Amino acid sequence: MNKTKKSSAETIGEFSLYLVMIVITIITLYPFWNQVVTSISAENTLYTTGMLLFPSKLSFESYYVIFQYKAIWSGYGNTILRTILAVSLSLTFTALFAYPLSKKDLPFNRTVTSLVLFTMLFSGGLIPNYLLIKKLGIYNSIWALVLPSMISAFNALIMRNFFRSIPDSLEESARVDGAGYFFIFRKIIVPLSKPVLATVALWIAVQHWNAWFDALIYITDPKKQVLQVVLRKIIVDNNMDQLNAMLYQFDQKDMFSTRQLQATVIMFSVIPMLVIYPFVQKYFVKGIMIGAVKG
Repeated sequence: MNKTKKSSAETIGEFSLYLVMIVITIITLYPFWNQVVTSISAENTLYTTGMLLFPSKLSFESYYVIFQYKAIWSGYGNTILRTILAVSLSLTFTALFAYPLSKKDLPFNRTVTSLVLFTMLFSGGLIPNYLLIKKLGIYNSIWALVLPSMISAFNALIMRNFFRSIPDSLEESARVDGAGYFFIFRKIIVPLSKPVLATVALWIAVQHWNAWFDALIYITDPKKQVLQVVLRKIIVDNNMDQLNAMLYQFDQKDMFSTRQLQATVIMFSVIPMLVIYPFVQKYFVKGIMIGAVKG
């Protein structure tokens, strides 16, 4: 079988594309890799060598120190609880909302869809949201972080488009056998929608895992603060009083720099997302493509 030879222009173009992608990959990954190296490098090597590509001397002492920092573990627990509640509730109610919208014969379908699109462009604003949270009595509780964003308009439209890609003949056959709407949704639609459900679940998890602004506004109890707020105090505000006090207690104050401890805290916070992503990766691209293209 004859192979088509590439022209010089095609070869140069392909090489250029690969080169650009390699450069972008390096630019994207190096800051993350630098944090990894900084967190596992011995303190004296950071002062002598500066930015490192590989650690000249390994040291995991900073991780040992962070493991003893109670505020980190408290924030970890609150963030895990927030993420679990958000994924469970958001995925359930978004799917229940999107499924009826996927039916073109639903009364006022276009009107409801237009209202959904409207909420993507306009919001009530920060102060009205704050007053609403206070009126609902969920201020300074985990529900102030979960309920306001329980149904995302964007996620609902992605799910709606995916549900429309499922053949109507499957539902019609089930109705002939006497199945109701909820049974069809639970036994047919949900199992066939694993790609989009996994994709949206990952989006929701990442969104809530990284969120900090709402917790900064609605949570006043330090014991209820999420991990990202704790990290912000350490990294942005440089508030390391409690951590420094612990280091003094263990006579370790001179062993670590602020930069090294900050890098360790950052690495400590991204581990869960790095662990979860490989399990949903196979659904990720398929869910986006089908959900976004099918109108």
